[in-house]
Amino acid sequence: MSQDQQLGRVAVITGASSGIGAATARSLHAAGYRVALLARRTDRIMALANELGDGAIAISADVTDRDALLEAADRVKQEFGGADVLVNNAGVMLLGPFSSEQRDDYRKMIEVNLLGAITATEVFLDQIKDGGGDLINISSVAGRVSGPGVGVYSASKFAVNGWSESLRRELLPDVRVTLIEPGVVATELPTHITHEATRQGVQQAYDAAEVTAEDVAEIVTFTLQRPRHLVINEILLRPAGQEL
Repeated sequence: MSQDQQLGRVAVITGASSGIGAATARSLHAAGYRVALLARRTDRIMALANELGDGAIAISADVTDRDALLEAADRVKQEFGGADVLVNNAGVMLLGPFSSEQRDDYRKMIEVNLLGAITATEVFLDQIKDGGGDLINISSVAGRVSGPGVGVYSASKFAVNGWSESLRRELLPDVRVTLIEPGVVATELPTHITHEATRQGVQQAYDAAEVTAEDVAEIVTFTLQRPRHLVINEILLRPAGQEL
């Protein structure tokens, strides 16, 4: 798909306030897409929308709040005519040893990483079906392998992977579904970990990350530029030999 063909296409990006979401917004906007930036941190997405200029709007929305997503979908419809692409990027990674002390973290990961993506897709599905659209789910290599302290986060990503595989088969040819599974990416994701010892260890790995948010954004943009008859099932992005 050429840039001329992309002009006017609308991409909705959840979790657009930082990391992969913000990088994807910049990449798609540069490729000619109009972008709707969804996140809880309104100040950040407003700053990003101002940076991008025409063709970018900031919408305060928490993916765990269906009413907020419905309002976001209405605004996208009113201002852009509807969405062609939904990038389910919003997510949290609250790692730590399994114990009752972490129970709030477990619930949050399931609500954001899994139910948030499901709800956003349900709300925007009619829009992205209209005329043939794309659904891109940002998962993780933790959706294929797991380890100590990663259990519930992995469970949320394993679930996203299984759900995406079902949708890929169900929604064609109306919607092309792509699953992208990054490994360790240089983002602020570890800063939200509540278990201090785990946060320190994970932060060291992220400080040494070779893959950037821009790398993942480039994959998203590349995917959307492929002809629709080329169905991409899944893309894993991990340096050779890298472990979780």
